[in-house]
Amino acid sequence: MSDTAHGVGGLPFDASKRVWPNELNVFGALVLIVVVFEVLGASLMGQSFLFDSQGRFDTIFNEQRLYIIVLQVSIVGIIAIGVTQVIIAGGIDLSSGSIVGATAMIAMSFAQVAEVNGQPNPKGVFIEQGWVDLPVVVPVMVGLACGLAAGLINGLLIAYTRIPPFIATLGMMVTARGIAKWWSKGQPISFPTQEYAAIGNGFGGWMPVVIFVGLAILFQLILKFTVYGKHTYAIGSNEEAARMSGIKVNRHKVLVYTIAGMLAALAALVLSSKNLTAQAGMGVMYELDAIAMAVIGGVSLSGGRGSIVGTVIGALIFGVIISGFTFLRLDAYYQEMVKGAVIVGAVVLDQWRQRYQALRT
Repeated sequence: MSDTAHGVGGLPFDASKRVWPNELNVFGALVLIVVVFEVLGASLMGQSFLFDSQGRFDTIFNEQRLYIIVLQVSIVGIIAIGVTQVIIAGGIDLSSGSIVGATAMIAMSFAQVAEVNGQPNPKGVFIEQGWVDLPVVVPVMVGLACGLAAGLINGLLIAYTRIPPFIATLGMMVTARGIAKWWSKGQPISFPTQEYAAIGNGFGGWMPVVIFVGLAILFQLILKFTVYGKHTYAIGSNEEAARMSGIKVNRHKVLVYTIAGMLAALAALVLSSKNLTAQAGMGVMYELDAIAMAVIGGVSLSGGRGSIVGTVIGALIFGVIISGFTFLRLDAYYQEMVKGAVIVGAVVLDQWRQRYQALRT
């Protein structure tokens, strides 16, 4: 089966059939949304489009606001990279947000300092055991191990018990959230070491963006040029055909969900280190935001189609919409309504696109 059939990196432009790469369509949507918000913003401020009242170039998406947008979507974007692979393989993952909460609590408890201002750490969990001031590699490895374990359990349940992905990951979502609350009896865990804090605050605060972009490039290349990527698309396109062609479908599903779990754990490390604290409620609704980024970016919920590039653009669309609504002073509940409508609209467009392409072939 060819890369085009799998949808690796989107479809190439075909002058005879007028099929553009899906990523180009999504990028066009991003540009259109930016223009709409610029027009609305200019109207709100009583100035011309892209120019202020004195004729100087001015845009609502200035450098500071763009930084906030990119920073906001980076942490959920890390999760979305894993979720994208799960969806392409024909699955779904509802547990990533809860994995973030559980991993943040557990990792932070191994990243604490012994003393704060000369006094014992008031938020210490393992002070009596002496598990404080540990090298940063300890909480990082513990956190990634938590995500690996959660993803592995998801994959094993889905692959070998044939439980629907929705049910298996829903169970993990509830379980992981319970672990997050149980770990410190619902109390926040704070005061990490400087090395741990640097995970989310390095490079002048750009570290989450650096990690997100680096992972996006890495997994885009992996999906497009490796056997892992070919098998992921093949399973999502037609699982039985993939099994008949010799692909070890069950083993591959376990691998995909394990990677998604580890990426959710990495997002938890970045988030907790950036905030300098971990709370049991961290990551609530992150799984839905990650799915939304992937779907908006053109990843098909029926599997076998999509790319990391599309998901990255979808994340930017997600961030622009939220930032634009905030700038226009739209109440939060209206933002949630519009966000839901955008997700549904993206799915409807995906269904139409698939039917159109089926008719063209």
